[in-house]
Amino acid sequence: MGPRASPMPMNGSMNWQSFPVGFAAAASLVAAVGPLNAYILRLGIGARHILPVALLCIASDVLLIAAGVFGFGAFVAESPKLLTVARWGGAAFLAGYGLLALRRSLLARSGSLAMSSTEGVSLKRTLLTALAFIYLNPLAYLDAVVLLGAIGGTEPAAGRLPFVLGATVACALWYVVLGYGARRLSPLFARRSAWRWLDAGTAMLMLVLATGVARSG
Repeated sequence: MGPRASPMPMNGSMNWQSFPVGFAAAASLVAAVGPLNAYILRLGIGARHILPVALLCIASDVLLIAAGVFGFGAFVAESPKLLTVARWGGAAFLAGYGLLALRRSLLARSGSLAMSSTEGVSLKRTLLTALAFIYLNPLAYLDAVVLLGAIGGTEPAAGRLPFVLGATVACALWYVVLGYGARRLSPLFARRSAWRWLDAGTAMLMLVLATGVARSG
């Protein structure tokens, strides 16, 4: 049986020793190569809607991590069928994104930043795309709900909220640094070949990850 969520302490005290645990656990997962990070990288290079997307990602991570830490993660972890569906769904999601990146690499025509699939896209469409990367990717649930939920669920009741807060800070720092840090790469990606190499590298990584996920069961 997995860990069960216990009620928050009534006296309001919190165990802040769980804060760095949550920070470290989330940092090790959020920085992993994946479709969402690849998308934010493209947004950052093109300087498009970085802050709204970062805020959306942070809010979504808080929701998923809190759900995992306060009980839902244990429920999912105890269901082999759900884990199997998430594993194969995640592999398919990664493979699909990898094939799309490969297609972009092979069919790229423009010689400037207009090659970026995010150029000229409205804020609404950009946010909807980010939501799809977050909530339609089964691996996001494995990472945020199951894995972080399992780690945070072992913390004492007084440490679970600090754990979630620590994880939130790690995610916030990562998305902001990734998005705004990528802007420094804009001069490099003024060349068509740079976009082709980025998409080719993304495709290779996504397909390798998809293979690894599919074979992990």
